[in-house]
Amino acid sequence: MKLLNLIKNDPWLEPYSNVIERRYQQANDKEKDLIRRAETLSDFATGYLYFGLHKSSDGWVIREWAPNATEIYLIGTFSEWKEKAIYRFKKLKNGIWEIKLKSNEIKHLDLYKLSMHWNGGQGERIPAWATRVVQDEKSYIFSAQVWNPEKKYIFKKKKFTPKISPLLIYECHIGMAQEEERVGTYDEFRRNVLPRIAADGYNAIQIMAIQEHPYYGSFGYHVSSFFAPSSRFGTPEDLKHLIDDAHNLGIAVIMDIVHSHAVKNEVEGLGRFDGSYDQFFYGDHRREHPAWDSLCFDYGKNEVIHFLLSNCKYWLEEFKFDGFRFDGVTSMLYYNHGLGKAFCNYNDYYDGGQDENAITYLTLANKLIHEVNPNAITIAEEMSGMPGLAVKIEDGGMGFDYRMAMGIPDFWIKTIKEKKDEDWKPAAIFWEVTNRRSDEKTINYAESHDQALVGDKTIIFRLIDDQMYWHMMKNDINYTVDRGIALHKMIRLITLSTINGGYLNFMGNEFGHPEWIDFPREGNGWSYKYARRQWSLVDREDLKYSYLGKFDADMISLIKNEHNFEKSLIDKLWDNEGDQILAFKRKDLIFVFNFHPNKSFTDYGILAPKGEYKTILNTDSPEYGGYGLIDESIPHFTNFDPLYKKDKKEWLKLYIPARSAMVLRLIRPTKSGKK
Repeated sequence: MKLLNLIKNDPWLEPYSNVIERRYQQANDKEKDLIRRAETLSDFATGYLYFGLHKSSDGWVIREWAPNATEIYLIGTFSEWKEKAIYRFKKLKNGIWEIKLKSNEIKHLDLYKLSMHWNGGQGERIPAWATRVVQDEKSYIFSAQVWNPEKKYIFKKKKFTPKISPLLIYECHIGMAQEEERVGTYDEFRRNVLPRIAADGYNAIQIMAIQEHPYYGSFGYHVSSFFAPSSRFGTPEDLKHLIDDAHNLGIAVIMDIVHSHAVKNEVEGLGRFDGSYDQFFYGDHRREHPAWDSLCFDYGKNEVIHFLLSNCKYWLEEFKFDGFRFDGVTSMLYYNHGLGKAFCNYNDYYDGGQDENAITYLTLANKLIHEVNPNAITIAEEMSGMPGLAVKIEDGGMGFDYRMAMGIPDFWIKTIKEKKDEDWKPAAIFWEVTNRRSDEKTINYAESHDQALVGDKTIIFRLIDDQMYWHMMKNDINYTVDRGIALHKMIRLITLSTINGGYLNFMGNEFGHPEWIDFPREGNGWSYKYARRQWSLVDREDLKYSYLGKFDADMISLIKNEHNFEKSLIDKLWDNEGDQILAFKRKDLIFVFNFHPNKSFTDYGILAPKGEYKTILNTDSPEYGGYGLIDESIPHFTNFDPLYKKDKKEWLKLYIPARSAMVLRLIRPTKSGKK
């Protein structure tokens, strides 16, 4: 076998070349096995067109895979929830069951389930391939629903190509995207929140909790019905309308897809769909996830791969999602789910503790997704750092476009919690935000939904704490608040300005939303008080939240308008631990950070390419809640130093206030360093 580029580009991987090559070959072999009766993976992954409920020219047909079943009946509102001979399924080959019905035997909005029989038992089940599942408001019982509206949604935007230079993601949750204490809807999000995101400059949204889940408080990560968009937020037509409008605004829509595990529920989910324990999931000790109280898919089964790959294609084709953020990839990759392991050396990725069936599945999923839509975006939530995750499949990788830089938010939390301001080290900060494999694109982020949940704190809340409730009026002078706002801006700027792929922000955090997220549960009296977003805070001009919102929008705009910014070289110009000064260059931009809590510097020298510079962004600007200590109208000229003539660098002398950052642009080079 020709040496794979993954190994060629990293000599440290050579001792593990046999493992990497074996995984590469396993994916190729599995693909060949799957497409024996199809031409491509895309042709193979069409289960949603065969299984589930479908309207035909002469009636209805329902098919399900249930190899352990002995009998199946369709029950619902049309049968008074009783088993009737007319609604009995016929058994076909390979564990597939089918029932054909006349047009008048079921209708739009009818509720239905399967009455599943197996040796030794019986139970009601929601079809595994159901595309519409609703919950009764009084009984709280979930049922599948016949969905065949007379007026189906027709997409206005036929073709859409995401903007990925760079990819700027706004992570969001439909249900908590409104200010009232209730569950929000797709329609409300489309009308009220999408325009905000567009105005803020983000070019992608990453939506959580789309796949149906029984427990709202799971944040959508305990999925029961993989093909059903959650009915809590509205109809499938509403979701399509949202995605269509997003595309018209130039915003890509990424789905947070959960293929790492499934809810344990049996009546609502796949737990014992046909009475067996190992239909979709591992049948041994690997069946239950030890930390998540959920079930783990058996990725070695072709039927399971077919189910999951079909799920990927379904969301791309039916709803026109632009890609996926795969949840819990670390859990999929390792038999121990990555729990309690430090991942200190390369051997940890190749020591036999990896689920190579899962690696094969993820590789094929990425190949399928890009086969269906070459412009699709795939992102891996993975914390172990497994090499090759975001490397092309043909180069020996798994084919993700990006991986989440999960170490960055952990670093910020640790820094804020454990270090005094005077101990913030620029070198350590710079290393953390740029620590990644050169052949893999990452999504940088300071915080996501994970850092906003109860039990954790957002960055702004760690910095300001309860002072937020009393001192966020613009006419209120408060040191704790001023410090928090200053660092909030600096943390975001350095996290964004060092990207090599994309950047992510969680809904509301751009303006320092003051509350954590706590979904309705028994412990809080089933309250929605903390499961919402208070947009009125950033809209009020008398509150300091507007400072942060304005800064975020301008910061995003700056980076967004720099062509291929994320591909540009990051050149560290200056790093002084004692002064807590950091400066680096990208293209014609110089980013300067002073992390010192109380020391400002006059005529501070930084070696930079010679020329004239103009300040284009300044965290200390009054419009962002700063003190306005810098005159941004003054141009800056470098000063000649013969010692650095050969390096084509000169001294750029700046006034740098304490706890601030600025961005300067090279207006024009000069021969002598003078105008």
